[in-house]
Amino acid sequence: MELTADQLKAYDGTDPSKPIYVAIKGRIFDVSAGNSFYGPGGAYCIFAGKDASRALAKMSKNEEDVSTSLDGLSDKEMGVLNDWEKKFEAKYSIVGTVIS
Repeated sequence: MELTADQLKAYDGTDPSKPIYVAIKGRIFDVSAGNSFYGPGGAYCIFAGKDASRALAKMSKNEEDVSTSLDGLSDKEMGVLNDWEKKFEAKYSIVGTVIS
C-alpha cells in the first residue's frame, strides 16, 4: 500500500474503524496493537497518522519535530532513530510506504 502524507493522517486513531499507522523513514507501521500508546489520549498519539522520524530521532514529542526531515540530525540522533526503527520492526507489521 502506498499513501501520501495527507492520506496517512486518516489513520491517526480518531476513527475506531481504521487501524492506527505511524511511519518511520517512509515505511508505514500498523501500531493498532499499541492503541493505548498511539490512540487518542495516548502518550505517543502525536505520532499517529504521521511520519515521526525526526521526532523519534530527537526523542521529542513537540509538534514541530513530527516530520520526515532528517536534515541536520547528529550521528547520535540517527542512531536513536535506527534503534526506534528496529523496535517497530520487531513489534509491528509494515503495511506500506509514504509517497510524495
